[in-house]
Amino acid sequence: MAISMTPAAADRVKSFLANRGKGLGLRLGLRTSGCSGMAYVIEFVDELNDDDEVYTIDGVNIIIDAKSFIYLQGIELDFVKEGLNEGFQFNNPNAKGECGCGESFTV
Repeated sequence: MAISMTPAAADRVKSFLANRGKGLGLRLGLRTSGCSGMAYVIEFVDELNDDDEVYTIDGVNIIIDAKSFIYLQGIELDFVKEGLNEGFQFNNPNAKGECGCGESFTV
């Protein structure tokens, strides 16, 4: 499969969607930002766009638009807790480098 998700990430997304009470899934996309050029975007999806692809992983729908997919193909979404910090982590085989602050990446 082109997109994967760890069990920890799937559980977290399921929890977010259950608490929210609605939504088709989670959008994973990109925007131009930061020192290196691209930053990840995560948002809830209530309606699909014409160019969206839906990947169902462990009962969770991950929605990716066609423009973002070429940079996200092969990505693994993880959810990690480190001390008091927690958040999604992106393991993207297409990323060639990241900025020092970790906000953006380049391909």
